[in-house]
Amino acid sequence: MIDRICVFEDQYFRRLLPLVYTRPVCDLRCGMLTLREKIQRRYPTATMQLHIRPYLADLLMEQNPGTTVNKVEGRGCLFLNGRLVASEELSRQIPLEGPDALYTSGDVLVAARLGPGSLDAVRGRLPEFPAISAFPGLPKTELSPKMVTYPWDLVNFNGTEIVSDFGLVAPERGQKMRGTVYEGAHLINPGNIVIGEGTKVKPGVVLDGETGPIWIGNNVTVFPNAVIEGPAFIGDRCLIKVGAKIYGNTSIGPVCKVGGEVEGAVIHSFSSKQHDGFLGHAYLGMWVNLGADTNNSDLKNNYGNVKLVIDGETVDSGSMFMGLVMGDHSKSSINSMFNTGTVVGVSSNVFGTGFPPKSVPSFAWGGAEGLKTYDLERALEVARRVMGRRNMVLSPAEEKVLRVVFDLTQKERAPALSAG
Repeated sequence: MIDRICVFEDQYFRRLLPLVYTRPVCDLRCGMLTLREKIQRRYPTATMQLHIRPYLADLLMEQNPGTTVNKVEGRGCLFLNGRLVASEELSRQIPLEGPDALYTSGDVLVAARLGPGSLDAVRGRLPEFPAISAFPGLPKTELSPKMVTYPWDLVNFNGTEIVSDFGLVAPERGQKMRGTVYEGAHLINPGNIVIGEGTKVKPGVVLDGETGPIWIGNNVTVFPNAVIEGPAFIGDRCLIKVGAKIYGNTSIGPVCKVGGEVEGAVIHSFSSKQHDGFLGHAYLGMWVNLGADTNNSDLKNNYGNVKLVIDGETVDSGSMFMGLVMGDHSKSSINSMFNTGTVVGVSSNVFGTGFPPKSVPSFAWGGAEGLKTYDLERALEVARRVMGRRNMVLSPAEEKVLRVVFDLTQKERAPALSAG
């Protein structure tokens, strides 16, 4: 009997940088849930273990006490690629029970199911990034599953995933309106709206569930005259500011402060975009702060496909709409402007007039007039202050990850700094 799942990273994780410098691929958010949470819900009876980059291991064990990391346990195991966007169809195509089998999509290892004998053969010898070659001799099944390859996939999939996750999670809630909806708030198609405990929806708010479901978590405050259009997800303890315009296909939180205009974006958690300004078709990591009147373009004037610089390579997204991608702990000053398809790394501080480069490396300081290295110790001190405002502490494991990322990104900073 197979009662374990091992979610692994493959060699293509680099295509999701800078978002995955500070987390495993499976902890990216798409819809209401992270990729890992989707897998767990599709295989609810299985114990999950993780196979990730070694420098992330201590942080993941700290964040997930009791979870086995980088060690395969159990008598049998189903290995699943962390880039999968798990669906009900996937759990039927790749069941827990059955003979040893390999599931592929071209040259990509999607999954491998191993019973006791086969598992013993790979236990302790699993490569850092498992590939098809790690499981020789198994019968193959070719699939075409939904997988995340580049950051724009998270943005493009987000609306349909909110709808899918809503159907998966909403039945657990029983009564859908547990918070306080003040007189003067307007709910359109309320059967498509969930409002969590301790949440306050103030007068003048419009929640439009006609175009898709709206999930508002626990202890959220939606301030007067805000408009939220479904499909949308607002995580626990978020603040949606006065007059905010949250358009469909947007996921926010938990623990975010958001105002202004947001469309088709993912704001991972613990980030702030409190003031006026437009954020569209974007993905922000954790502990990001966008200054007042920060705007990103998400559509080129010629209506062509947006290209982004991912891991040093310019890649055509195949999409007409794509805005800002920003890694954890990065900031922008007031009146910042980001061109279509700008990528900002981890712990960078962007400021000044004009458009900064479309590729801002991690731990960079500056903008259109030039970049320099953001001193690591100063960056860590700012992270401590920012987290302290939310009554959280930068743990030794988190600090270790940021120090490793600083070292890993030295080469990507060099050409940008010399150009500046």
